[in-house]
Amino acid sequence: MPWLVKGDIDGFFGLALDNLVQLLLIVSLCGGVLGFPGDLVYGRILPGAAVSLLLGNLFYAWQAKRLAAASGRRDVCALPYGINTVSLIAFVFMVMLPAKLAAQAVGAEDPARIAWQAGLLACFSNGVIELAGSLVAERLRRCTPRAALLSTLAGIALGFIAMGYLFRAYAHPLVGLTTLAVILLTYFGKVRFPKGLPGGLVAVVLGTSLAWLQGLAPVGPVPAAAGWHGPVWAGADLWNALRGEFLLDYFSIILPMGLFNLLGSLQNIESAEAAGDGYSTGQSLAVNGIGSVAAAAFGSCFPTTLYIGHPGWKALGARAGYSVLNGAFVTAICLTGTLSHIAWAVPVDAGLAIVLWIGMVIAAQAFQETPRSHAPAVVIGLLPGLAAWGAFMAKAGLRAAGYGGVGAPEFSADLLPRFLQSELWMQGAFALEQGAIFSSTLLAAMTVAVIERRFREAALWSWVAALLAGLGLIHSVGWGSADTRMLLRPAWEFVAGYGVMGALFFASGWLGRSEA
Repeated sequence: MPWLVKGDIDGFFGLALDNLVQLLLIVSLCGGVLGFPGDLVYGRILPGAAVSLLLGNLFYAWQAKRLAAASGRRDVCALPYGINTVSLIAFVFMVMLPAKLAAQAVGAEDPARIAWQAGLLACFSNGVIELAGSLVAERLRRCTPRAALLSTLAGIALGFIAMGYLFRAYAHPLVGLTTLAVILLTYFGKVRFPKGLPGGLVAVVLGTSLAWLQGLAPVGPVPAAAGWHGPVWAGADLWNALRGEFLLDYFSIILPMGLFNLLGSLQNIESAEAAGDGYSTGQSLAVNGIGSVAAAAFGSCFPTTLYIGHPGWKALGARAGYSVLNGAFVTAICLTGTLSHIAWAVPVDAGLAIVLWIGMVIAAQAFQETPRSHAPAVVIGLLPGLAAWGAFMAKAGLRAAGYGGVGAPEFSADLLPRFLQSELWMQGAFALEQGAIFSSTLLAAMTVAVIERRFREAALWSWVAALLAGLGLIHSVGWGSADTRMLLRPAWEFVAGYGVMGALFFASGWLGRSEA
């Protein structure tokens, strides 16, 4: 199989565009939400991302060539690989932003650097979990219901990805709805544009043109001349993060995200095998984890993943070369400073329809890839993620109203009665927010067990939830001056609640007759 065939060009445009949108998202969120300075974004984070993306793309291209040589086939397609969208959003809003707000509350000298270090730890830990989990991924997949795994990601995707970018699309409807139409036609309607132009490319070009006409672009002042930004070892900052309290503070986010990314990558390997390309599971997962570890070691806060869509890239005729081209492209724009000019000329609005589509696909998959009878479990698994998003929106509204600032009223439990005046039970929302990913998995898993009439298994899931509440990893709410946070103290009310819940499940055989 040659290193480069015609189909690799089509595959490259699609994969590179997907990665470009993620990079623009990093620039937008790190600058707009986290307030990171340009030298941190362009001098540390993006070069670190380039290291991880180049490493993985070259490996998966080599892996495809190796499989082609071993099988004597010429139609082997490399596994698609890039930055993990769900982790990107989760780590910005659930790890780095809370870390920055906490640092500001205590008057830290450089809150942005503290938030960056928290992100490094989250990314590094995610990679370690994936690397270690490559040995036991199949066992984890078997013991956890698919509805629990997929609905958890779907809740985050709906709240933090789809809803957030749907708001932005409707804030600028000419750009947002036009590009959304292109994406819907391409990915759902299977419409092919003239000359075989990728739909994502059409959406971004059209969206950029409309953004310029509407005055949404260019974004900010003209960037300085492009210059070389080589990768910089971030070991000292990563070590400082490891020595701090970040791991305990954000363990309930880091551990589940690592496990879900691991299992999501496993499913994508299975998807590739179903399309005819059987890759080594352990090897593929291990390199994916190494990519995230390398990202953190060189300054990126954002883990990598094996992307969905291998059958689609293969159908386009992509083989090994598209992965090499993608790695080279991403490395070039990240290390030369070119991305700053792209971010200036191409607003996130031009590509947000692609991100919105990703959120839609993740949410839809939760229903499509689980038995129909498990749909109620998927729904209940969505709710904690949506609750976390709602809590985030409420707190953002409070900060916009002046709470949490210097000399302003602080966040406290005194706010809860004021929310209740509008029938908003924010006490429950804030409780669900802490450890939302764990809560989602546990609620969905116990619901699946009940639907399948495995009541003792449902009881075990309930008691696991009670244990986590007792350890303070879920529902343990504390107050900072400008945010809520996890206390890591026993949430005794929830220990009791989950305990009784489990007892009811366990005793269901004696409580009354159930219909077969």
